Amino acid sequence: MASKAVYSQHRDPMLKKRDDFEDLLEERRNSSDLRYALRCYTPALYKGLTPCKASELKNMVLQSDHLHYVINQVSKESGMTADEVQAEASVILEEMAHRLQLSTVRFFAFTLSKIFKTLFRSICVNEDGIQRLQQAIQEHPVVLLPSHRSYMDFLLMSYILYTYDLALPVIAAGMDFMGMKFVGEMLRMSGAFFIRRSFGGDKLYWAVFSEYVKTMLKNGFAPVEFFLEGTRSRTSKSLTPKLGLLNIVMDPFLKGEVFDVSLVPVSISYERVLEEALYAREMLGVPKPKESTSGLFKARKILSEDYGSIHVYFGQPVSVRSLAEGRVDRCQFNLVPRHIPRRPGEEISSFVNDSAYRLVRAQEENMVLKPWVLLASLLLQNQAAGEKQGMLLEELTERVLWLRDLSRQYGAFLHWPDHIPPSAVVSSSLSLHHGLVRICEGRVQLALEQEGQAGAEEPRSAITPEEALLSQAVTILSCASYRNQGLHVFLRPALLASAVHTASSNKKHEVYNSFSFLRNMFSNEFILCPGAAVQDFEEACFLLVKSGALQINQQEILVTERGHRTLTFLSSMLDPFLQGYQVVCRFLCEESAEGLTEKQFVPAVQKFIIKHLLTGRLRYAEVLSSDLQKNALAALLRLGAVRKLKGGEKPGMLKVNEVMVNSLEDTLGGKLPTQKPLAARL
Repeated sequence: MASKAVYSQHRDPMLKKRDDFEDLLEERRNSSDLRYALRCYTPALYKGLTPCKASELKNMVLQSDHLHYVINQVSKESGMTADEVQAEASVILEEMAHRLQLSTVRFFAFTLSKIFKTLFRSICVNEDGIQRLQQAIQEHPVVLLPSHRSYMDFLLMSYILYTYDLALPVIAAGMDFMGMKFVGEMLRMSGAFFIRRSFGGDKLYWAVFSEYVKTMLKNGFAPVEFFLEGTRSRTSKSLTPKLGLLNIVMDPFLKGEVFDVSLVPVSISYERVLEEALYAREMLGVPKPKESTSGLFKARKILSEDYGSIHVYFGQPVSVRSLAEGRVDRCQFNLVPRHIPRRPGEEISSFVNDSAYRLVRAQEENMVLKPWVLLASLLLQNQAAGEKQGMLLEELTERVLWLRDLSRQYGAFLHWPDHIPPSAVVSSSLSLHHGLVRICEGRVQLALEQEGQAGAEEPRSAITPEEALLSQAVTILSCASYRNQGLHVFLRPALLASAVHTASSNKKHEVYNSFSFLRNMFSNEFILCPGAAVQDFEEACFLLVKSGALQINQQEILVTERGHRTLTFLSSMLDPFLQGYQVVCRFLCEESAEGLTEKQFVPAVQKFIIKHLLTGRLRYAEVLSSDLQKNALAALLRLGAVRKLKGGEKPGMLKVNEVMVNSLEDTLGGKLPTQKPLAARL
């Protein structure tokens, strides 16, 4: 068996007990990959069922009462014959369905072993989680819900399950993968089923898709796997969950077709993300490259890089039956035959939404944070403060040890090797991320200089200020994505720290009002469970009192002498987001944003931001992130400060309520401050 890696958090009495890890790659480095790929594979299945062939599964879907009902409906509405609609359903299913074959899985097992050993130092998995999953698969239909930060995620999941002799999952994948000639078919034969990114009002497509997923699930042929966030997070923050597939997998339980369904949140943490620079460029407006087989081969150069370790934590299976107890009256489903589709009512929608947030929070809490997450947070704050010379290595080490202790107090799942001297931990981490940092004369800073400036190969004048800014922004956004991995640990205390600074007094109710406003404003940006404002406020108060930063009595919230350092750090974590939302408000009021559509908004606001960064009115290059800009607009639409027009010549055109937007900008912290020009600070 692979070696046990027991990390420091298990010895820390302040933290809840979490499982130990083992490194999968240790055994792979010491034995034959071919023998591993060809070994006997006999996974335990749900209630001992024999696996079902892909062709049998398709027949079950096409013959289902639900699909026949929808086919007849579509036939009446469209004027097509039932046979024609049936044929169309068959084509949709053919395009969608997986063709899982063990021979393809074995090929991937062999190939991925070679790739993973080259790219990663270790792939660490919690064995107890695997044992819980093995038990769950035999008892109830299982849904695997991994976090999604890299294309590597679903390959990694199947690789781990094959390694542990567990039933291989069938995986919901976007249609863009199907366009990759050879690779698309290989993915299909390793368990991927392909779905459109959006269905619009296509009743037949939805019926085929939902029936296909439910048939696989309720018959327990294989665990169903999908990403709750719907797409990869380019920022390493958790995304607002998408509810369509979660609705589908809960449906068989709600209609009494299965006794229970087990939902298993899985947290995948990368020490270094393969796509870090690609994501940063995408957020700056460089189009995402189309998935292609040739693109895959061009990416082979990454094999020469070191991407550190991966930690995969299989969380506690969550019973849908337990979630629904006291929340959902299932009797309502007895009033209509099961095969007749019906829209979920308010009660079901609210239940599914709350469950989704709870599951994403479970993913967040089991994310393993590496030292670089803390280092990136400190280096970003140092850079934003205008420290051109960077930070002394000794000072950075002292600060990161302070932050390590604070993050442990806040319950972070931190992988900090306590048996290694802190200076060695810091040096190793900086070395792994050598593309993002520079160490010069004992000082550490972000690698923001242009190659032409550093190497003098091309004159500085050849690079325009805008090009220099965007190049620096790639490094800053890449670093921010690592800081974001730990944001969930500090988020609630950071909201409180910012509220303490912006509240009109230190009265508890004033601070709570300010906290509640910020929490509501940022609910498109972060995972903040609906209706939990009081609970989040109390948690933030508890943590800041526990760490000695605040004293709280019945009426007042007071900052302690030692608390200033903590509150400054925490509020600085939120500052880029505050400034991003402020600048979006400023843009909507200053520029002629009235005629813009949502699609035109991002390029226009980015142009506005570049101008203000270059003149020094803005402090954070992070505000160039299209992700942040879209979230800010979504918040303003939700709050009614901006409306999207439905009719007229330009449907989707934005209509701005300037009074309300101005008021929100003021409440976020006043007008934008004037800074030194960015070039001068860099």
